Amino acid sequence: MPKVIYEASDGTESTIEVASGTSVMRGAKENGVDGIEADCGGVCACATCHVYVDPQWAESVGGPGEDEAEMLECANDPGPTSRLSCQIEMTDALDGLKVRLPDSQR
Repeated sequence: MPKVIYEASDGTESTIEVASGTSVMRGAKENGVDGIEADCGGVCACATCHVYVDPQWAESVGGPGEDEAEMLECANDPGPTSRLSCQIEMTDALDGLKVRLPDSQR
């Protein structure tokens, strides 16, 4: 099963197995990762699951779609690798993916 490394804004890391086909957000919620609220439940209707994709993974993950890009405009402190974790679906190719949670989502 592929793993995701969730890095809190204080640098603390949690490595969690997230099944292929499951969103990075769902993996965080099911495993008690603090900082990902996902108020909308994963339907790309809020920005409370905002993460920064590690630059080494940005190309593999890809950029946001149009709807996601609009929602990211509502996020605090968006950056060049910002994504909504509900929109990143895990695959075996993303094994080891690292995402950082914004300080504003503590």
